[in-house]
Amino acid sequence: MRAVLTPACQEELFAAWQTHPDAIPMAGGSDLLVKLRSADSSDLRPLLLLSRIGELNGIIQDDSHICIGAATTFSRIIAHPAIREHAPILADAAAHVGGPAIRNMATIGGNICTASPAGDALPPLYLLEAEVELLSPSGARRLPISDFILGPGKTALKPGELLSSVIIPTGRHFAVSRFEKVGRRKSLAISVASLSSLINLSPDGIITEARLAWGSVGPTVVRLNSLETDLQGQKTCQRNMRRIVETVRDGVAPIDDIRATAAYRRSVSANLLVRLLESLHV
Repeated sequence: MRAVLTPACQEELFAAWQTHPDAIPMAGGSDLLVKLRSADSSDLRPLLLLSRIGELNGIIQDDSHICIGAATTFSRIIAHPAIREHAPILADAAAHVGGPAIRNMATIGGNICTASPAGDALPPLYLLEAEVELLSPSGARRLPISDFILGPGKTALKPGELLSSVIIPTGRHFAVSRFEKVGRRKSLAISVASLSSLINLSPDGIITEARLAWGSVGPTVVRLNSLETDLQGQKTCQRNMRRIVETVRDGVAPIDDIRATAAYRRSVSANLLVRLLESLHV
C-alpha cells in the first residue's frame, strides 16, 4: 500500500521529503493520480501532499505583483477579484479546465509542472510574463515560466526542489484579453489547439501591441514574435490575411495524435487568429 505524507507547513514538508526522498509531491492530483493508475503497480513511492500547507495556498496582491500559491485551485483563481481585474485571461483559461469538480481539485502548480503542451494555464502565463518561484531547503529561486517549461513533461525543477508560487506582474491593462480553445467536445475537453491573446488598440483602432500564444501545437507554448511585431501599427489586416495565415501555419509545430492531425491543428491555429482579428474589425 502506498503511504501518504501530510505535512502542515514547509518545515514539515522538507523534513518528510528528507526522510522519504523518493516521495512524489501532489497538490490536487487530477493529473498525477491518472498517471499513477496507469503506471507500474509495483511503484509504491509515497505521496507527499501539498494541499494542507498554508504557504502554498492562496492569492496575495501587492503594489506590483500577484502571487499565486502553487496549491491554489483553479476555482479559487476564477473567483479571485485580483485575478479578474489584473489577469482576466488567466481566469478565462482556468474556467476551461475540466469541469467544476476538476477545477475544485486541480491546481495551477500541477498544471505547470505537468508541462503538457495542452495545459490551459500555460499560454496565458507566458503572455502575462509570469515567473515561478522554486523552493528547496537551500533557498528559493525564480525563473520566467518560459525557461521553466522545457518540453512535454519536462521542467527545470532540480531534485528536492518544489514549485511554490507563480508571480504575475500587474500594472498593464489590455483592451483585448481572450482565451479560445478548440477540443473534440464542448466540455471536459483536452485542447486540440488554443490561442491566448492580449492586444492594445489606439483610439482609432490601430494595434499598438499584440501578444499571442498558442497551446497544444508544439512541444511548449508557441509565440510568433515576428508576427506580433508585424501586427503593430496595422488597422486593417484583410489584405494581409493570407500572409498571416501562412505565418501561423509555418510557425506552429504540432504533431499527429489520437485527438487531431498536425495538418488540422495548423489550420485551427491560423483560423483562431483570423477569427480574433475579424472580431476586432482590423
